[in-house]
Amino acid sequence: MPARTGKQFLDRLRHNPPNLYVDGAAVSDPTTHPATKNIAHSLAGLYDLQLSPEFKDKLTYEEGGERYAMSFKVPRSKNDLRQIGEAHRIRADYSLGTLGRAPDYMNTNVMAAGMASTYFDQSESSGEIGSGRNFAENMRNYYEYVRDNDLCLTHSLTNPQVNRSKQASELPDPYIAMGIVRETEEGVIVRGARMLATLPIADEILIFPSTVIKENGDKSRYAMGFGLPTNTPGLYFQCREPFDLGRDTEDHPLSSRFDEQDAFVIFDDVLVPWERVFLMYDMMLANQAYAKTDAVLQMAYQVVNQKIAKTGAFLGIAQSIVGAVGSGQFQHVQQKVSEIIVTLEIMKALEVAAVEGATLNPYGVMTPARGPLDAARNYYPAIYPRLNEIIQLLGASGIIMMPGKADREGPMGAFIEKHLQAANATAGERLKLFRLAWDMTLSSFGARQNLYEKHFFGDPIRMASAFYEVYDKEPFVARIQVFLNQAAQEPVSADD
Repeated sequence: MPARTGKQFLDRLRHNPPNLYVDGAAVSDPTTHPATKNIAHSLAGLYDLQLSPEFKDKLTYEEGGERYAMSFKVPRSKNDLRQIGEAHRIRADYSLGTLGRAPDYMNTNVMAAGMASTYFDQSESSGEIGSGRNFAENMRNYYEYVRDNDLCLTHSLTNPQVNRSKQASELPDPYIAMGIVRETEEGVIVRGARMLATLPIADEILIFPSTVIKENGDKSRYAMGFGLPTNTPGLYFQCREPFDLGRDTEDHPLSSRFDEQDAFVIFDDVLVPWERVFLMYDMMLANQAYAKTDAVLQMAYQVVNQKIAKTGAFLGIAQSIVGAVGSGQFQHVQQKVSEIIVTLEIMKALEVAAVEGATLNPYGVMTPARGPLDAARNYYPAIYPRLNEIIQLLGASGIIMMPGKADREGPMGAFIEKHLQAANATAGERLKLFRLAWDMTLSSFGARQNLYEKHFFGDPIRMASAFYEVYDKEPFVARIQVFLNQAAQEPVSADD
């Protein structure tokens, strides 16, 4: 069932619902539950988009007589990367870039890991090919399985925030963090919890190794990689409070459609079949898995393209506000909008640089250049709060005084139409626009977006430190030494 439709996505979700808990109760059908039905149908629309006549050739590719989602494509050339990048941006435009964990994000992860599957065979626990316990074979098969069924994945990386000063094994219960309990003939039993699974209405969860496991010794019960269906017995998702309040899309244009939800994942002695295991015990292999397989770079490339789409949405909202209220002639307004334009062009330039500097990795995958991607990953979280602020400054009190759709259609409608009109928009048009600006930056949905962007790829300080460590600074140091040596030489006079 490659490149599935929205109906196929909803049918699978309806018949195989994840073990999801919201507001103190289990969700029996995510396609109809008030907290999840709208995001479920929005995702269905995203799947339909890939098979629409307008986007089919841009969002899917053909191989072996089948059509697959473009995000599963193995890039072998820079042009392949450009096609994949365009597909990422089209998909991100669908939600104005607010779906941070849209399906194509994890698709790039399993693609890169699947192509680098031999990396996982280094684990001492990996068995013979064909045994069901060979981790390289398992990883490659999992990529093909997810691709062939066009599955939607969520994932979880970090341990619960209990006591940052202690290792997971030093907590009152060693299984507060998810860890291996024991091995059986059928597979591995795991127990504990992981944070933070975004988009828990997915078909499967990928527990990829964390990059920051810190334990004494070379082996750890917490070093683990596997994939499971989200309805696996003993596997539970406890969601946060929903941001979708059931309001009309005119009043909550983003949160009523794109609240992808966040959950922490509970493993109550869950059996992971051997054929679903990719890595066990080895801390070094676990900590380096994203980097050594280049999954982190393929995922970062998706993120950069998503941020380009999101920044474009900010620009569109900002200029629409300026156009509606007639403030475009003021220089301080132009300066604010220009800040968004500069951010957009920086992100676009970093995407181009990542593609132009791309090289084939040891597994034959065309991999975007790391420098521009790391620059984007450090730059965007720092600048994002300013994008929010600019929208708020441009909209000012207009983003606060926003009667809803029911008010506009109620007995005070005539007054609202008269007093809340704009220079170049009716009251209805203006209020729809300002409600979008509010939902993007000020609502609970918008506030979550702000926090999420700050920590999208991890702690900002750790991100900056990692960038410092991996960036090759020596050529620049050498250049300075050459210059200093030249400056120390005696100048040659014209007479000589």
